[in-house]
Amino acid sequence: MQTILGSNGQIGQELAKELSRNYTHDIRLVSRNPRKINKQDQLVPANLLNFKETNQAIAGSDIVYFTVGLPNNSAIWEKQFPIIMENVIQACEINHSKLVFFDNTYMYAKNNQPQTEESPFLPTGRKSVVRAQMANMVLQEMNSGKLTAVICRAPEFYGPAQTKSITNNLIFNNIKKGKTAKIPVSSKRLRTLIWTPDASRAMALIGNTPDAYNQTCHLPTPDRLTYQELVMLIQKTTGKKIKSIVIKPWVFKLASLFNQNARELQELLPRYRTDNIFLSDKFKRRFPDFQITSIQEGIKEIVQQ
Repeated sequence: MQTILGSNGQIGQELAKELSRNYTHDIRLVSRNPRKINKQDQLVPANLLNFKETNQAIAGSDIVYFTVGLPNNSAIWEKQFPIIMENVIQACEINHSKLVFFDNTYMYAKNNQPQTEESPFLPTGRKSVVRAQMANMVLQEMNSGKLTAVICRAPEFYGPAQTKSITNNLIFNNIKKGKTAKIPVSSKRLRTLIWTPDASRAMALIGNTPDAYNQTCHLPTPDRLTYQELVMLIQKTTGKKIKSIVIKPWVFKLASLFNQNARELQELLPRYRTDNIFLSDKFKRRFPDFQITSIQEGIKEIVQQ
C-alpha cells in the first residue's frame, strides 16, 4: 500500500496518477475530504491534527507521501504543521512505513548562492521557520535510525490545472485571462522553476527506489531563465503579444496593509531580488534517464488548457 497524505493538492493528484501508471494500483488517498484520482483508489478521510486518525490512515502502508498543504497563513502554519508532522512521523514509526516528505526551499538563505542538499538552513520569516522545523523533525528521526525517510525538496512551482504558486498566479493566470502579466520584483533575475507533474513523477521514482532513502534530494528542474525570458517564450508559443509589468516591493508592501495574501508574501519577496540557483545535479546523476519537461513544453500545455 502506498499512501498519499494531502491527496487533493496538485502534487498529490499528479503523484496518484504516476503511482498508478508505473508502480502500483494499491493506492490510498488521505485528506479531510479525499477524492478519487484513479478508479481503484482507496479513500480515507482523516484530520491529521488527530493522532488516532493519522495512525489509522497510515496503518498498513509501505510508503507514505507527505504532500500536505495549509492555507497561506503564518499563524495556521505555526499552530498546525508541527503537530501534523509529529503525528505522521510517529505513525510511520509505529507502522514501519517509509516516509517521503515533499519539502520546499523556504528555509534556505534568500540570496544568489547555489542551493544544494547540503545548504544550511537560514530561515527568515515565520513560514520559513516552520518549514525548517518540519525538515529538522524528519532529519532527527531519520538520523537516529527510528524512521526510514527521504526529503524531496523543490523550488517554486509552475504547472497545469490548479497549480498554486506566485508564477502561476501572477503570470500564467493573468495571461490566460487576457490581462497583463505581473512580474514580482525583477524581470532580469534568474528563476529556477519546477513543473509540478515532474515533481510528482520524481517523488514517485524516489519513493520506489530502496537506496534513495535516508537522505535529502533536490527534485529535477529544467534550465533557469528570467521572467523576461519566460514572458518572451509565452509570447512565442501563443503567437500573441504579451503585456507585462514589474511589481516593485513597495507596491506589495502597500498592498499588505489591506490584503492578507500580500501580507503573507512579504517574507518571500527577497528571493526575487536575486538569482535563484537551485541545483538538482544529485538527482540527475542518480536518475539520468528521467525526462525533465522543458519550459517550452510546460508553457504549451498551460496555454492549451
